[in-house]
Amino acid sequence: MKLVRFGPAGREKPGIIDADGKIRDLSKIVPDINGEVLANSMAKIKKAKINKLPLVKGKPRIGACVNGTRHFIAIGLNYADHAAETGSPIPKEPIIFSKAPTCISGPNDPIIVPKESTKLDYELELAIVIGKRARYIKSEKEALSFVAGYCICNDVSERVFQAERSGQWMKGKGCESFGPIGPYLVTRDEIKNTQNLKMKLTVNGEVRQEGSTRTMVFSVPFIVWYCSQFFVMEPGDIITTGTPPGVALGHKPPKWETPGWLKPGDQVKLWIEGLGEQTQKVVPTRK
Repeated sequence: MKLVRFGPAGREKPGIIDADGKIRDLSKIVPDINGEVLANSMAKIKKAKINKLPLVKGKPRIGACVNGTRHFIAIGLNYADHAAETGSPIPKEPIIFSKAPTCISGPNDPIIVPKESTKLDYELELAIVIGKRARYIKSEKEALSFVAGYCICNDVSERVFQAERSGQWMKGKGCESFGPIGPYLVTRDEIKNTQNLKMKLTVNGEVRQEGSTRTMVFSVPFIVWYCSQFFVMEPGDIITTGTPPGVALGHKPPKWETPGWLKPGDQVKLWIEGLGEQTQKVVPTRK
């Protein structure tokens, strides 16, 4: 299943993608796509006769594909080829940091340039959405049973805030609009192999990132198991799993024709095999 949330920000409704790629309204089946629904109402959605649900007309705004996320977890330097481009050693264990849940936005909502930002970057990532409470998972083999599904995440980053102003990475990772997720939550059963998904990101039509989850250092099951050894994850929580090479931070001329850092007016497009596409426009700082 491909689950979506559509409508104005703060007033999104739950939906599901039908066989023709159109949105059907799930409001009469579940109140939202959130942790409570992921934990307790997925069977109810599966039983629904999708083609008899109300068809959503027009082209509504698409919201973040899950609501009420309390913990937005991120994994750093998790692609061997990305670590190489930044001159960093491959981690022996996953590097874990947090993104502020308040940075979550719709997949096509604008990226807002933060105040005093000079090095705004993009990161195309596969994100995991937790489907049931995960605490001290016993083994990697059991880990996927705790996963509701997957989505695209743009781990937008401000590199000065992240690396040049001391402290933790979170300062450069949790600004407003720095967590577009979606367009939909693809349930676990639809993605047979999370370690073999093609990925691509463009800026103004120019390919910047093109890779595959095959180069991940730590696999999806391992990441879920590993994180559960340190903290409890609840339904609706998100783990974004790292990025392939091609970020602006690793830019070395003449690799690209245009400067690496994002600026107002730029358009970023992200795609992961089986998970759909995002498009964001970069806009100036809000007053």
